[in-house]
Amino acid sequence: MKFGIVTDSSCDLPESYTMKEDVTVVSFYVSFDGENYLKEGKEAGITEFYQKMADNPDCYPKTSMPSVQDYIDAFLPLVKQGLPVLCICLTKNFSGSMQAAVNAKEEVEEEFPQAKIEVVNSQLVTALQGLFVKEAVKLRNQDVDLETAVEALKKIRHTGQIFFTTKDLKYLEHGGRIGKAACLAGSMLNIKPILRFCDAELGSTELCRGRKKSLHKIIEKFVDYVEKEKIDLNEYTLVTGVGLMVPEFETFQEDLRKSLKEKGYHVETWETMQIGATIGVHTGPYPMGLGILKKCEI
Repeated sequence: MKFGIVTDSSCDLPESYTMKEDVTVVSFYVSFDGENYLKEGKEAGITEFYQKMADNPDCYPKTSMPSVQDYIDAFLPLVKQGLPVLCICLTKNFSGSMQAAVNAKEEVEEEFPQAKIEVVNSQLVTALQGLFVKEAVKLRNQDVDLETAVEALKKIRHTGQIFFTTKDLKYLEHGGRIGKAACLAGSMLNIKPILRFCDAELGSTELCRGRKKSLHKIIEKFVDYVEKEKIDLNEYTLVTGVGLMVPEFETFQEDLRKSLKEKGYHVETWETMQIGATIGVHTGPYPMGLGILKKCEI
């Protein structure tokens, strides 16, 4: 390997993949009581996390970012092997995880002057960050050096787009994303938000009445975006994501497949990921959506 790869757990990649591809994952922490924090994906399973939210509707879990020491512990084994390190972090607009990684880099380089650590702001979240890490793995596996890989990766960050919805507005209200009045009105009218992540920011595009309509709407929004921007999906990786696994996810994916086919996009398979706790605390147990990220070119 020309370099080692470290990322934080907001990338939502399964352990089977990160172990197979030698990606070191630094965990965020999850707490249901505000006192006891468990490592996401290691001490707190994601399905169990969502199931606990579903079973306890008045429970609002919190997350805490990785510590500087967590990153130091991730960097040192690679540095001691003499490997340069590429560290990919959740967008700094959402968390201090990247700053913790930068501080850890400085401490490690002070003790090991020969160390080479590149901390990259992915400018992405959840499944898109996961796709970004996968692109880094592909470059590393092609024996691309660290500098060339970083340059190629930075060129695709702005191409990430996510369209998604949630089932319950109260988690967005609890996290300060919407006001109490809007949450109450939305709940009474069965209103679901149509949300979009792009340009490293999360925003609402519109509201929709009913879960089924909201799922159709995000597919419609996505297909309209692809058509408007004249995107060649062969140059991108498509991903669908879900929180707690529910039967409607299969229906959602089939509807996506049909909508793409109707517009002349013959995409039969794509990535699927389980959305992790760093986003799940803001969405509740039932987020669902899709996204794309351009593939790297070197």
